[in-house]
Amino acid sequence: MPPSADPSVSVTLAEIARIAGVGRAAVSNWRRRHDSFPAPVGGTDTSPQFALSQVEEWLRRQGKLDEVGSRERLWPEFEALGDRDTMGRAIAAAGARLAREEAGPPASPPGAGHLADLPDIGAAGGLPDDTGLSDAQRSLVERAVGLARKHGARETYDFLLGRWLDTHVRQIGVTPPPLAALMAQVAELSRDGEAGDVGTVFDPACGTGGLLLAAARQWAGTVDAPPSDVPLKLLGQDVDPTQAALAAVRILLAGHSPGREAAWEVDVRAGNTLRADPHPGVRADVVLCNPPFNERDWGYEELATDARWTYGLPPRTEPELAWTQHALSRLAPGGTAVLLMPPGVASRKAGRRIRAGLLRSGVLRAVVALPPGTAPPHSVALHLWVLRAPAEGGTGAGTGVLLVDAAGVQPEPSGGTQRTGRAAIDWPLLHRRVVSAVQPGDEDRDRPADHAVLPVIDLLDDEVDLTPARHVPKVAASTDLGLRRSWNRFGTLLHELRDLTATLSALEPSGEEPAGQGAVTVGDLLRAGAMTMRAGQQPADGAVRTGDAPDDAVPVLTVADVLAGGRPSGWLPVREVSAGETAGTLTVTVPEEVVVVGAYRAFGAWVDTGAPTVLGSQLFALRVDPTLLDPWFLAGCLRAPANARQAGTHASTSSRLDVRRLQVLRLPLEEQRRYGEAFRRLTAFERSLQEARAIGGELVDGLTDGLSAGRMPRHWPERAPRGGA
Repeated sequence: MPPSADPSVSVTLAEIARIAGVGRAAVSNWRRRHDSFPAPVGGTDTSPQFALSQVEEWLRRQGKLDEVGSRERLWPEFEALGDRDTMGRAIAAAGARLAREEAGPPASPPGAGHLADLPDIGAAGGLPDDTGLSDAQRSLVERAVGLARKHGARETYDFLLGRWLDTHVRQIGVTPPPLAALMAQVAELSRDGEAGDVGTVFDPACGTGGLLLAAARQWAGTVDAPPSDVPLKLLGQDVDPTQAALAAVRILLAGHSPGREAAWEVDVRAGNTLRADPHPGVRADVVLCNPPFNERDWGYEELATDARWTYGLPPRTEPELAWTQHALSRLAPGGTAVLLMPPGVASRKAGRRIRAGLLRSGVLRAVVALPPGTAPPHSVALHLWVLRAPAEGGTGAGTGVLLVDAAGVQPEPSGGTQRTGRAAIDWPLLHRRVVSAVQPGDEDRDRPADHAVLPVIDLLDDEVDLTPARHVPKVAASTDLGLRRSWNRFGTLLHELRDLTATLSALEPSGEEPAGQGAVTVGDLLRAGAMTMRAGQQPADGAVRTGDAPDDAVPVLTVADVLAGGRPSGWLPVREVSAGETAGTLTVTVPEEVVVVGAYRAFGAWVDTGAPTVLGSQLFALRVDPTLLDPWFLAGCLRAPANARQAGTHASTSSRLDVRRLQVLRLPLEEQRRYGEAFRRLTAFERSLQEARAIGGELVDGLTDGLSAGRMPRHWPERAPRGGA
């Protein structure tokens, strides 16, 4: 790719790092070491800006520029276009060119299954073209298309779209892919056994197309699957023309491979779905939607007599109930809708009449409370509403309403580690909990103890409050199965702790230090060749993924993860890890390496038995010579609190450790192995204690809920058995 000719395009240090495929610290180091490094052309002292053309020329002279960073070199020029829509329109036009090239000439008359000769997105749901683009936009479109011919159309477009979304993350709400997949799966399970007959999926507020893409994967599989006789139709619209265009291209590219028919049909249009629906005749089998929240100007006055308000005119302050009824109006008989809703919709006084109407008609089938952090706004525990349109000639009446309280789902204890905050969403666990509650079948089978099916009449009180937490604890949240499993696991842990206690209690240290034993530092061992040390590196910004990971994904561990409990919150694809390890830009552990945290506030050392792991900054990997050192012995010595205190810099509250100053006992190898086995059992003891503490807390909460609901068993010994507490 030729260098940028526009001297006005500038980049930050972080962007230079991405272009070169290194960490930001490496770029800062280049600035200090090389007088020839380009001077800033703008920005501030703490966040300087550099001319992209000068940076490219310098990197080329230093031999630090290759094809790995070619997409990164293109992105700053898209960013230099200016506002969000100008950038987005250029990306959509580039994607449209790529989509047409992927499809090739149609073998039959053009239609939604082909990409050639489709009209503009705003006119009839086709693809955007380059009409109205500036010369700068057209030039970038050409360069992006040329780059995609080398690196793949979908890969290039997904990269540009991802960077656009990251740049405007505060302006654009995106449904996270794991949540989108869960919503599609819930819709499938809620179709009363009619799996496989979904022909049309509609999203009336599709944004950049995440929910439609999840629907494609749920009901059409992949582009490598045999083509269906009747392709799945994916219909969408968005009030923002730029997002609608980006969504159309995204879904079309995902459904095509060179020389093959489309895996699904796509029709995405721009328009205000409530005021002027561009899909007025749509009757979809499934509606998936993440509508805008708290929009007061949704058309209350002008739509007062609209025929869609079957269950009542939504109050001005309840726009989400307008979206709910709009979704129902676009369902085919027997169709299913899954909407992501703010929790207040389930309980606000203004909406109780419409909620009552939805209950009486039987169209509201389930309300699922999700944990905070599943989607923006991340501080709120959002709800999923599952609705089903009445069948042809029938009613939508069901046996009751399913209420699922998954708001408290936390990662299952694993080795005593837990995460907190946004990173704490354990998507596989959340999927299992929700799917287990929603899927139809024998009501007597094992289900999680966080759901209840309530008769409609029980919910039709003065408040018509559908908040799951208001009802589930009174019925099922702390009952039988979950408690039995927790008690069984707790008993197993107590047994393990008793065994370890019997062994470790005999390790009470003697009062005297053996003569001549002494200690050596990590630095001494490195110089002697007894081990090697590699420093962790921060992956390029935006490279680390979160959420559901494929089986071969490699976890990425950071100091923040260690502070949150120790479980990695991100991952990288194995191909990128292999490439980064070869290029020397990633530090990847191997089994039995010792990992040390160089930050005092998160200090620790352990043997990485679950390698490979990508290590972030301030983490170090120590690989021992097994003929000289035992890894468990080394980790045990290094993690001693007194060791950390003497090796810390203590320059500030965020002081670092000089890992080379950490001390290790000087012992023969056989004696090291004896110590190493003791350290291994001590580590197992620590993990069992942490897991027992976590499960003990669950038991206390569960029993408290049950007793406070009046569920004391009839036969319970008031006195503890002999030998009890």
